[in-house]
Amino acid sequence: MPGPSGTGAVTRSTLRQQIADALRDEVLAGRLQPGQEFTVKEIAEQYGVSATPVREALVDLSAQGLLDADHHRGFRVHEYSVDDFRGMIEARSMVTDGMFLALAADLPEPGDPRIAAALAGVRRRGEEAQRAAAAGDLTVLIGYDLRYWRELAALFGNPYLSDFLHRLRVQSWVCTVQHLRRLSDLRGTLWSGHTELVDALARRDVPGARALVDAYNTHSLTLIEQLTGDFAEGLTEGLADG
Repeated sequence: MPGPSGTGAVTRSTLRQQIADALRDEVLAGRLQPGQEFTVKEIAEQYGVSATPVREALVDLSAQGLLDADHHRGFRVHEYSVDDFRGMIEARSMVTDGMFLALAADLPEPGDPRIAAALAGVRRRGEEAQRAAAAGDLTVLIGYDLRYWRELAALFGNPYLSDFLHRLRVQSWVCTVQHLRRLSDLRGTLWSGHTELVDALARRDVPGARALVDAYNTHSLTLIEQLTGDFAEGLTEGLADG
């Protein structure tokens, strides 16, 4: 007796992922702001689809820490604090530090064509990310930066670690993008050491790779602390003037 067809389930699963990806991009683009609320019905109407894949997509994003679920009001975009960002940086550092050590130990000789091709692909993503950073194009930078780190982590050979690091990096961008988009010109502000990091790993220079990531983390945290501090100070002054 033949089993039931899985076509409908596959279609719904694909739609669920497409909606989740689209909403994640809306958050990263700043079109969905932290604390903004919406319902399953509103999103379903926006995308012209049924409620079921939308609800599943929103539950997925909630599990990833990007949304908060309120059974009575729907969903809202999660609001991250500077302390949250510090925790993300610490977690990212622990993951990348172990990953760099393992990669340096396991990488074949630099001339090995397999590893050379893999590193060349990651480096190309890094070059695109650096161009976007230099131009101050945050949206393009985020896209290439996420692909860069995902492909770099894939060299480690552990898909669970790669997925975990990717989730951390998405959360990091969601946390910082709301502040970065307040700046009118981001040229020269965003980290752009992607190719240097790949080159350091290709040389098996773990201390050099660590130093680059440490500098990146310090730069990012200092920038966000300044932006949130300036914003809070300006808000306080505005209230006092009023």
